[in-house]
Amino acid sequence: MKVGIVGTGYVGSTTAYALMLQGVISELVLIDIDKDKAEGEALDLLQSTSFVNPVEIYAGDYSDLRGAEIVIISAGPSIEKGETRLQLVGKNYAVFKDIVPEIMKYNFGCILLVVTNPVDVLSYITLRLSGLPANKVIGSGTVLDSSRFRAALSAKLKIDPRNIHAYILGEHGDSQVAAWNLTNVMGIRFDDYCSRYMDNCSPTIKEEIENQVRTSAYKIIERKGATNYAVALAIAKIVKSILRNQNSILTVSTHIGNFADIEDVYFSLPCIVNKNGVKKVIQPALSIQENQALKKSAELIKSYIDGVMGIAVL
Repeated sequence: MKVGIVGTGYVGSTTAYALMLQGVISELVLIDIDKDKAEGEALDLLQSTSFVNPVEIYAGDYSDLRGAEIVIISAGPSIEKGETRLQLVGKNYAVFKDIVPEIMKYNFGCILLVVTNPVDVLSYITLRLSGLPANKVIGSGTVLDSSRFRAALSAKLKIDPRNIHAYILGEHGDSQVAAWNLTNVMGIRFDDYCSRYMDNCSPTIKEEIENQVRTSAYKIIERKGATNYAVALAIAKIVKSILRNQNSILTVSTHIGNFADIEDVYFSLPCIVNKNGVKKVIQPALSIQENQALKKSAELIKSYIDGVMGIAVL
């Protein structure tokens, strides 16, 4: 159960902490261009191992990724105030050109889990740079957004979020799609539950919740500079599903060969995730409006992919 993390900023270091606390791994190697930062994080985590299940944690270099079952890539500049995820494309593409070949040099059998934004575009870039099969290159996608969706619904409905099934699909970003057609509380569709059991089921409730989910990351960044806790737990959920072969259905970003005449793109749909990565993509039963919104989201991601690949060719 060996995992590597490349990039020990807010997200990478918090992910390491989450993996350690959950007892998911037996060995964890941290890699960063700032070696002192990686060593500091590893030492801090190592000194807390008496409180958790036995785990070996250390800072290393790319050669230490040999034997890792999963390599998480969280390196690169983070989103800044006033910036969108997609505006990070150029800066982080330059970072990935160096990182991915180095990982592949020492471990061509691992699963790559991309977390760096814009995650959909960079997952596609990682697929092309790595040469791995598509099922073994996964983006964290909208697993986090779906958790935010459930949290927002929980607050409105006064229901435990674990009893709510709800998904965000498409881009991990501004064009994300709330799949209301799939949203239910204990099998009761959201619209029915709202009308039968809520006193404040306003006509704008869906719009309010969608806006809250879409803008939540920007609000957090504005107040504390970065998001790290929820995304780390989302990553840990994906890692656990892979290492323990759980066959969990997660909205990870994966390669879609053709969707509504949009070819060769990465975005989030419900996927069965196990020890082989993405086992199967599930085509959800969406409304006409949701399918149209998902197509627009895929088109936007595709346009950025094509732009980056054009730069790569040049």
